[in-house]
Amino acid sequence: MSERTGPWVRWPGYLAWAFLALLPIAVLTVRSGRWQEGLMLYALGGLLSLMLLAAMALQSLLPRWRGDRGAIVRRALPAIPGAVLLVLAMLDDAPPIHDITTDTDDPPPFETAPALRGSDSNSLAIKADVIARQLAAYPDLGTLRSPRPAAGSYQLARLTARKLGWEITREDPNAGFIEAVASTRIMQFKDDVVIRVRTDAQGSLIDLRSVSRVGQSDLGANAQRIRAFRGAFLDALER
Repeated sequence: MSERTGPWVRWPGYLAWAFLALLPIAVLTVRSGRWQEGLMLYALGGLLSLMLLAAMALQSLLPRWRGDRGAIVRRALPAIPGAVLLVLAMLDDAPPIHDITTDTDDPPPFETAPALRGSDSNSLAIKADVIARQLAAYPDLGTLRSPRPAAGSYQLARLTARKLGWEITREDPNAGFIEAVASTRIMQFKDDVVIRVRTDAQGSLIDLRSVSRVGQSDLGANAQRIRAFRGAFLDALER
């Protein structure tokens, strides 16, 4: 290795690996229950990776390191995941809300969730400004209609929730309610979901409400969860 490929080329590569290691550490911190510290660590890892990637890109363009561009690029690769994750988070246009429902006029109520969420969790109270933001951001979310009678739709809704990996915490077929806990894939954030099935002249109506326990913004996770349920339910309905 030439003098020019000494520490000024090697050390940024070491830093790239160190910043990459911050990401799984951040995930484990969130999963341990210290979600605020974990998210801060996650953001820090992404920010440092992005700054390092920009610095190494600039370094590779300078005449002094022209002969070491290949080495610089290879050493910069570990910084790419953190930088990409940060950029994607910055580009996300999800509104700063964490409570999503298919029935904004009469959202399904929770019964068992309050006892599971804990005192430090987000409130389950319905807020008019949150409803307004949801209507603007997710106009596609609405009541799901089924040609099956309520009893049949209820059973299908329960099976769909289980298929999606939700942990069911309440089943009340007489009242038409199902409650469940859904965990996000990577961070394992726990969100509470309630499903309500009601009789309709053409069959039955299915409404959902999904609420995050922590955090001001869900980055669109609750809306995506409801869409996943709707897709799986309709697929099963057509079989």
